[in-house]
Amino acid sequence: MTALLGARAAGGAPGATPGALVARGRRARTRRHRTVVAVLSLLVAALVVVTLCVGERAYTPLEVLRVLLGEQVPGASFNVGVLRTPRVLTGALVGVAFGTAGAVFQTMLRNALASPDIIGVSAGSSAAAVVAITMFGLSGPALSAVAVVVGLAVAVVIYALSWRGGVHGARLVLIGIAVGAMLQSVIAYAMTRAGIYDANEALRWLTGSLSSAFWATLGPLAGSLAVLVPTLLVLARRLPALQLGDDAAAGLGVAPDRSRLALLVVAVATIAVATAATGPIAFVAFLSGPIAHRLLRGTGRLLVPAGLVGAALVLGADLVGQHLLPARFPVGVVTGVLGAPYLLWLLARTNRSGGSL
Repeated sequence: MTALLGARAAGGAPGATPGALVARGRRARTRRHRTVVAVLSLLVAALVVVTLCVGERAYTPLEVLRVLLGEQVPGASFNVGVLRTPRVLTGALVGVAFGTAGAVFQTMLRNALASPDIIGVSAGSSAAAVVAITMFGLSGPALSAVAVVVGLAVAVVIYALSWRGGVHGARLVLIGIAVGAMLQSVIAYAMTRAGIYDANEALRWLTGSLSSAFWATLGPLAGSLAVLVPTLLVLARRLPALQLGDDAAAGLGVAPDRSRLALLVVAVATIAVATAATGPIAFVAFLSGPIAHRLLRGTGRLLVPAGLVGAALVLGADLVGQHLLPARFPVGVVTGVLGAPYLLWLLARTNRSGGSL
């Protein structure tokens, strides 16, 4: 009788076995995952096309395609081939990086606030970059290297301070917020000591901008993410076991501490590389995972959809900031406007329910 009622509730045939119902549910989740990934991929592709076509001078998709195929099109070869294409590719790549790594943090620590831009990881790269710009005059690859190395070091410090026989999400979030606050003080001090031109460059970098995206900077970014993102996807296969708790994960053959540390190192490296390329684009890592989770209705593998959501957020925000507002704004300003209300709503909802984040 129980199996019969369960089969009818699931919309299955009265004689369906529990195994058949499980298989049917798995197929439904797979179909939804593929549908969400396909729709998000089309959205990202549409944003890429629109971004390449619009600007101070608009071009048709055919002209853009001719430029991408290597033809010389007067005007379009420079505007599309030199200016817009590296910008849109950089935006898509850093969006994937922020979205994927942010989803790893939130899933691994089972806390919606456990996002790199909330817990101080991005602040480490930002503080290093600001000090390097304002006090040492660094730029280009040297600046990126400093941002990546210090971002990793700050993440290790936060992880070590959070360790008490294991890492608990809420404790790591609180310690990360405290470390981030201290790093914001470092940024403020460096800005007060900087000359006007260095301060302007550091401020532009801090807001999160695609204005410094050129072919010369795209290569190292693409090469780094081509290694880091697939590695993250492979390591993320251990996330379902880690979500069951350390004892259950160990019983399933997953070493919880080593797996968590490996995920943390690769995710932080991914965030640091993306931050070094564009600056800390606010709330992309924070928003991508929850949006993807809602699209999947809480089921299915989260990382690929979260990466695509991140790319769509960055490209869409850049399109709005550059062309749909009275003045031009960096992409980080637009994403900050989108992310801040969600953070307030999340805190208010948690306070009302008395639960944890």
